[in-house]
Amino acid sequence: MKRIAISVALAFAATAAFANNCPADMKAIDAALPKAKLDAKQSAEVKKLRADGEQFHKAGKHPESMAALGKAKGILGIK
Repeated sequence: MKRIAISVALAFAATAAFANNCPADMKAIDAALPKAKLDAKQSAEVKKLRADGEQFHKAGKHPESMAALGKAKGILGIK
């Protein structure tokens, strides 16, 4: 029983950690996008992924949000 309680607590902590990173990643993308040297297709893809990430975040789907935002950051070449 104790292991289950610990597992549940860790799951909630991980979800909270994902939730807290989403806004920081969105800000990093927003800051990097105007300076990035991307073609129109790449720029559109980053904007779409950023918007998707924000929608997932608002819906509480933080792993999906982090995945979309991570792809956008990858295209921009930021960590």
